[in-house]
Amino acid sequence: MKIETVIEDQLNKLLEIETEDRFTVESVYYRGDTLCISTQVGCPIRCSFCASGKEGLLRNLTAKEIVYQYELAVSDGMNIKNIAFAGIGEPLLNWENVKKAFYYFKEKGLRSSFYTTGFPVKNFIELLELPHSGVTLSLHGVNDRKRRELIPKGEKIENIISVFKEHLSGLSKRKRKLYSIAYLLISGVNDSKEELKELVRISKELGIGVSLLKYNEIEGIPYRTTSDEEYEKVFLFLRENGIKVTLSNRYRTRKIGGCGTLMVNRLKS
Repeated sequence: MKIETVIEDQLNKLLEIETEDRFTVESVYYRGDTLCISTQVGCPIRCSFCASGKEGLLRNLTAKEIVYQYELAVSDGMNIKNIAFAGIGEPLLNWENVKKAFYYFKEKGLRSSFYTTGFPVKNFIELLELPHSGVTLSLHGVNDRKRRELIPKGEKIENIISVFKEHLSGLSKRKRKLYSIAYLLISGVNDSKEELKELVRISKELGIGVSLLKYNEIEGIPYRTTSDEEYEKVFLFLRENGIKVTLSNRYRTRKIGGCGTLMVNRLKS
């Protein structure tokens, strides 16, 4: 593997990394200490709003290839303290290789967090028990019909929530801070008052906060981002209903390296 291209946009460094069989995947270095890494070439989940899975799954990355993303970034002079398994791919669908990489990073003294759709649920259960530094469940839809539209492959909401609730029920309030729900707000798609009320209910049932993400528009995908005004209204609605809300930070709203924008073979002809 090698770093073929580094693209910078003031806040993020987008790393395009080439594998030995000439695939490329992307990682992102941001906040001066965090590397967001990929776990698959493409993604079988094929979320309808995301650039990463447009071609489906091409292959899993090996544990060595996952680790090399970190090693190559360090060799390029990047100071990394945190690993986010939040790049291209669903970590739970390459679980054995992801676990090997996770324990490698732990031995290095790095903090590792995960973004996941929770599929398959048996691996989600195992993930929750790891000595991780955070797990964010990508929900995005609060009923099975809408979630299936946005996330075509996945567990039923009631199954995921049940598993999550059982795990969280045994944790202290301090440890629950390691967990959250990600909700990507898409204009006219999942932002109705009824859906937001259900999001409040789920968040309260689990006793954890919501990471409210702002959609990054992607060429060829018909969804639209919500306006800043509407985004703020949703934030205030959740807060007024007693939900702890984290907004999309400046790193996640970049056209380069932001949420949903990572691609496979971006620069290939």
